[in-house]
Amino acid sequence: MSDAARLRDEAMAAEKAGDSPRARQLFESAVKVAPEDPRLLNSAGAAYLRWGDLAQAIALFAKARALAPAELDYPINEAIALGREGRHGAAARLLASVEQIGKSQARYWSARGNAERQAYDFASAQASYDNALAVDPRHARAAHGRAIIAFERGQADTLQRFDRAIALAPGEIALWRTKAMALDAEGRTTEALAIGEQVVTQIPQWVEGLESYAQLRIGTGEKDFASHYDDAVGKTDAPDEIFGSWAKMLAGLDRFAEAADVAARARREAREPESFALSEAVYAGLACDNDRAEAIFTKIGDVPRDWQKHAARQDIRMGRIERAERTLGALIESRDQHDDVDLWALRDVCWRLLDDPRHEWLHGREGLVRPMPLGNPQVLDEARTALRELHRKAALPIGQSVRGGTQTRGRLFQREEPILAKLHDAIMTTLERYRREMPERDESHPILRHRDERWKLTHSWSVRLVGAGYHTSHIHPLGILSSALYLIVPDSVDDDGAPGHLEIGRPPPDLQTALGPIMTIRPSVGHLALFPSSLYHGTRDFDEGERMTVAFDVSIGG
Repeated sequence: MSDAARLRDEAMAAEKAGDSPRARQLFESAVKVAPEDPRLLNSAGAAYLRWGDLAQAIALFAKARALAPAELDYPINEAIALGREGRHGAAARLLASVEQIGKSQARYWSARGNAERQAYDFASAQASYDNALAVDPRHARAAHGRAIIAFERGQADTLQRFDRAIALAPGEIALWRTKAMALDAEGRTTEALAIGEQVVTQIPQWVEGLESYAQLRIGTGEKDFASHYDDAVGKTDAPDEIFGSWAKMLAGLDRFAEAADVAARARREAREPESFALSEAVYAGLACDNDRAEAIFTKIGDVPRDWQKHAARQDIRMGRIERAERTLGALIESRDQHDDVDLWALRDVCWRLLDDPRHEWLHGREGLVRPMPLGNPQVLDEARTALRELHRKAALPIGQSVRGGTQTRGRLFQREEPILAKLHDAIMTTLERYRREMPERDESHPILRHRDERWKLTHSWSVRLVGAGYHTSHIHPLGILSSALYLIVPDSVDDDGAPGHLEIGRPPPDLQTALGPIMTIRPSVGHLALFPSSLYHGTRDFDEGERMTVAFDVSIGG
């Protein structure tokens, strides 16, 4: 046995024994002895992947791939590591580049489909999964992925695909969860609820199942839509994740005081109760229970970095604006958070309260907030008809800003309807005109630094509001620009009080400022409102009528 092989075996034995530091040292020594051994590099990369050292894992897999370009395992493993780092587009491109060596293997097409799906390229993912199933019709992971794509794209054979995938992997609980969602989308809510209840009964510790069941229950109008969480807590010895999810779901429908009470209970019953003190403070603050939140933050003292944004939010509520601004500025200036939309939104609130001219630099320049006519208004009539049909199968989503209306499921522009592709193209044409008329590129600006990069629409959906419906003040943290395209507006938009109008820049009520919007946009059919995602926005309610929009996030293309 070579020295490198011996060191590798010792490293794997050390890891198995739970001595990861020793295993890491042994792998490092082995790689120094045999730096050109692709199998060793792959083994070391797999270990680093298990330890969460993604950068090192990617580097080792990439070197193994370069040394043995005909070996399929290495690019697949590298793609998995890239995906764990959130670089799904890079993973998909890597796998596409090795199609020649993988095209005869179902596992290649399945891995590629997974990467493409995570990169929101559903059409390419569909083709990859279909190729995998053509090679091996019984490939369970490909069948699972293809069923998810069918659901996301609104395909007629969605339920049949879930049934086939379940037949191949009947113990895969995630399939049952998503099948329940697909049944609900088809109006078969009773069947969906039965599956959801079975899932949470059999696996009460599975948070995704608990959350999906809550969404199904809220869709039927249940006020006590999260009661199954109480049952789940009593059935597991490790309830921490359950408590966290429970509080999050309540907060997702503005039931912040109840969320704070769940967090307070977790402080008594969870295995690691420390973080729930901060959760209680955060939810109490959102409920405008300042005394409760302040008492907890004061007792904690030095807030961990991951929670400092929430401490700054509390400082704003309590009038400590300068301190909040310093905290937010320090977080933004750290390398990994310069594009954090939520931090910029809060910092802008501070700047406005302090009458700081940097507010004008961030959001006040001409061309950043504006209504624009859609480039191809001829698509609107057909789009309205298609969206009305989708809203018949839609529901009130948890954790979104919609109140008194419905929101379409999934990602609207990943669906197959031709009219949606036409609408997507018309929006992209309008976005290019918006880009041309923006201020010049500014490397220090969270939006303008991306002015000249490739843009794409990632998350997209339609919202239908009826009388008294509205959006709470919120931001879209997953993009650089946000928008609403108006397809239907209520007749009352010109009445006193500007009902149904879009308010740009009004902070959410929990911040307890006296700031109003920086701009109010009258909704007009066939027009988009475009603005930086770092601006809070919401709508005024209206007494009667209908308001239908298409909304989306503009992100940097990968």
